[in-house]
Amino acid sequence: MEYDLAIEDGPTTIPGGTGVLLVHPSTGETDRIDTDFLKPDTDHRLVVSTRTTAREVQQKLEHYDVDTETTDILDTLSVERGYSRRSSERVHYVAAPDDTDGIVEQVATFLESHDGKLRVSFDSITELAYYADEERARNAVERILALLEEHDAVGLFHLADEVHDESVVEGYRALFDGVVTLDVDGNVTAEF
Repeated sequence: MEYDLAIEDGPTTIPGGTGVLLVHPSTGETDRIDTDFLKPDTDHRLVVSTRTTAREVQQKLEHYDVDTETTDILDTLSVERGYSRRSSERVHYVAAPDDTDGIVEQVATFLESHDGKLRVSFDSITELAYYADEERARNAVERILALLEEHDAVGLFHLADEVHDESVVEGYRALFDGVVTLDVDGNVTAEF
């Protein structure tokens, strides 16, 4: 299955099973790239948020005209921040922001329970590593990439490069089929 890719400097389509790494400065404005990835040619999408709450994700999706009726949100933060959690058909939670097994299980459940073209946005690896540690974050990402391949889905994973050691960033670059880099001036380059 082929998926349209509406990311500047990238190919026009990518095959199912493709994982794309978005490398960006920690202050970089990634919302446009993220929502451009989520919008086209999709039946269902899942936003895994380790950085913002479900309410903030919902506002971003609405602002950029992403179809919220076909988008699920996995909020890993509200528990940590003490916010009330109102699970709904489209909003899900895990026990804590370092619950890597719970995150992977929720992604698996989403992919297994939806048909058609499926996209996953993971925002962000950096925040997951902050809560869980680098090794557990990397393991979770590898497991999610395997799930994307198994279900012919595609995913975009955020990584703030200056927060991690260079060897960690290079390790992630090597793990992904495509790497999109956003620099401090807002320029986008893509390697596939």
